[in-house]
Amino acid sequence: MINPADTAFVLFSTAFVMLMTPGLAFFYGGMVRKKNVLSVLMQCFVVLCLLSVHWMLFGYSLAFAPAKGFWGGLAWFGLNGVGLEPYSGYSSTIPHQAFMIFQAMFAIITPALIIGAFAERMKFSAFLVFTLLWATFVYDPLCHWVWGTGGWLRNMGVLDFAGGIVVHTSAGIAALVLALIIGKRKNLDKNVPAPHNLPFVVLGTSLLWFGWFGFNAGSALAANGLAVSAFVVTNAAAASAGLTWALLEWIRNGKPTVFGVVTGSIAGLATVTPASGFVSPASGLIIGMLASILCFIAVAVIKPKFGYDDSLDAFGVHGVGGILGTLATGLFASKAINAAGADGLFLGNPRQFLIQLIGVLVAALYTFVVTYILYKLVDIFFRIRVSEKEELMGLDLTQHRERAYTVLE
Repeated sequence: MINPADTAFVLFSTAFVMLMTPGLAFFYGGMVRKKNVLSVLMQCFVVLCLLSVHWMLFGYSLAFAPAKGFWGGLAWFGLNGVGLEPYSGYSSTIPHQAFMIFQAMFAIITPALIIGAFAERMKFSAFLVFTLLWATFVYDPLCHWVWGTGGWLRNMGVLDFAGGIVVHTSAGIAALVLALIIGKRKNLDKNVPAPHNLPFVVLGTSLLWFGWFGFNAGSALAANGLAVSAFVVTNAAAASAGLTWALLEWIRNGKPTVFGVVTGSIAGLATVTPASGFVSPASGLIIGMLASILCFIAVAVIKPKFGYDDSLDAFGVHGVGGILGTLATGLFASKAINAAGADGLFLGNPRQFLIQLIGVLVAALYTFVVTYILYKLVDIFFRIRVSEKEELMGLDLTQHRERAYTVLE
């Protein structure tokens, strides 16, 4: 039976999560150079359009139609059979279409996160094709395995409340693959560009933090105590991570920065995502602290050492955070918080940590291989990277014939 309060809560949460993609556009857009800001905004917004259509036509069916195979199949093609009555396999108190559109926002933001790895150097036409293929052959199967009825990782007992594996690990690993294959931006060794508009970055972070409450709390799919717990845990991790990153910068560089605090907060949000509906607020504080420490190392130490150009640290924040958060769920999870979950290692259940480890390894390996194959295929037909001349001129002019500012630099 449909519960009006639950339905309203999920619809509002859906709107919150939708706002995260424009938030990401500003977060990423402020970090690139002036000549590329519109290209990033365009990529994020076109993903919102492209993946909405993909999800309604066949993506939702591939991800969530009940099946025990590679994906869900096409039984719900074009939302056939996805009506206004509840589907008990996912929720018995909200319309099936409400669940569908809520999940659509997850499918949209996941490939948008990858943009941070190849910002300032991918051809727009190739981006469209690659994004559609990646959503179909990476996101949809992973989503089915972890969340779909009959999904084998779900049946194994993998816990992923709001997307540590499905969203952040997959996007982060894909980002690493693309950063390695597409190569560095031109003249990067001579001049590492600073964010061109830090207020944009702060604005984007604010929208992301706001939207993340819908992302995590909304995944309870009901206006209940679990949603409240996930909401509180999410805020705790973001705050703890932001403070920790500032402290790390203070110790290492002598000064904390605005950019560091917002980056840390995003790291905390990404990391707590899989755990938010299974752990206590105190555990959320610890997870946020760990998130900043490990993501800071990935961004400030490992990336410079290996020399790959993950432009906006999509792997360093979302990939590392997603993996850490999924494993942390296996440590801190408590059935006292969520009876539908499991106890973690620290509550006497080491098997759950092993299950989480298997889940994240499978997702990372699958994403790595398929992303590599898709890149190579698209590159054959579309030549993914822009020319050196186009890159030097900037993607705003060469890909869209627009400019955000009068003066470029």
